[in-house]
Amino acid sequence: MSVHVIGAGLSGLAAACQLTELGHHVVVFEAANHAGGRARSYFDKHLDCRIDNGNHLILSGNISTLSYLHRIGARRSLSGPNEPIFPFRNIETGESWTLRLNQGSFPWWMFFRSRRVPGTGLLHYKALLKLRSAGKAENIASALGGTVHGPLYHKLLKPLAIAALNTMPEKAAAAPLKTVLSETLERGGYASLPRWARLGLSETFIDPAIDWLRARGAEIHLGERVTELTHGQATVLAVPPWVAADLLPGLTVPTEFESICNLHFKYSMDPGEAGFWGLIGGLAEWVFVRNGIVSVTISAANRYLEIDTDVIAQRVWAELTKAFALSPETPPYRVLWEKRATMVSSPEQMARRPATRTHNPNVVLAGDWTDTGLPATIEGAIRSGNAAAMALIHPADDRPT
Repeated sequence: MSVHVIGAGLSGLAAACQLTELGHHVVVFEAANHAGGRARSYFDKHLDCRIDNGNHLILSGNISTLSYLHRIGARRSLSGPNEPIFPFRNIETGESWTLRLNQGSFPWWMFFRSRRVPGTGLLHYKALLKLRSAGKAENIASALGGTVHGPLYHKLLKPLAIAALNTMPEKAAAAPLKTVLSETLERGGYASLPRWARLGLSETFIDPAIDWLRARGAEIHLGERVTELTHGQATVLAVPPWVAADLLPGLTVPTEFESICNLHFKYSMDPGEAGFWGLIGGLAEWVFVRNGIVSVTISAANRYLEIDTDVIAQRVWAELTKAFALSPETPPYRVLWEKRATMVSSPEQMARRPATRTHNPNVVLAGDWTDTGLPATIEGAIRSGNAAAMALIHPADDRPT
């Protein structure tokens, strides 16, 4: 079978790799002059170095992501601590702590004050059980009830929810967070090891995939926009939801989106034992240190769209200076806004996520905005690509039993 994959982001590349490995001829079309979509690296002339267009943290429980990297020979390009640890600092109070999970599935770490969130006791973690029973229409704040006033929520669950769903907990659906936690934290430390691209997103997720595909006969066409679908052609539509809606009239897709702001400062600092930190009490939420660059991520950033980018950079650097005792003089920086980074993960928008199959039996959908059960993450994107490939191979009336 010859398959057209429209879109060379992670979902499209995952679908292309799956189909190619199964012996099908794949032709990939990408409107941009580069592959990768929201997960890529580039050379920044102002900083005179390569940077990622965003920061992405994956966990060892992200099985689809790790399988994808193993397939393209990039598994060893990941970096991260040898233990499941998550360091945090409170910008306002100066408090610092590290969540230290144990490797096994039984959470004995909860029984040790030095390993859990400060100010929490064992009973606080019953909040995780509330998320387990959350319905599709519930948001995170309502599902957790009175827990939102406690230290576990403010020091762990809230920052994790904002990072994973890119939506504030008062609006974000509880169901996808429940799925994330069930596949990682609740399975224990062996599924919660933090990992990120050691050199860059392109070097880990994109370039090896392009090389792998080309070496096996796939065609990659960059800078070629597809404006209409070919009748009868097997197609994986791995494009943003608004593009998919144009190409497939009548398709229901998410219509509300959240931004992400990433800041890169050219500055060398000690990466600490994990290489990253979660920050509480300021604009900055996650800090990554790599190769002379300090990168900061601000998720659910629509709330800051009216603030000038230079003002944001100055404020964030002041926060870093306070949290890590850095030089008060702001170093060279780059501020990158992804205005439509992900769909808003509200119950209403989650209900608009389409299935993999469409009304056209020759066309399937891939993308982190499709109905994967996960938030719009790298794991969700890759999982959607795999599902799209298998849906083409096994039509709805011819599935294996």
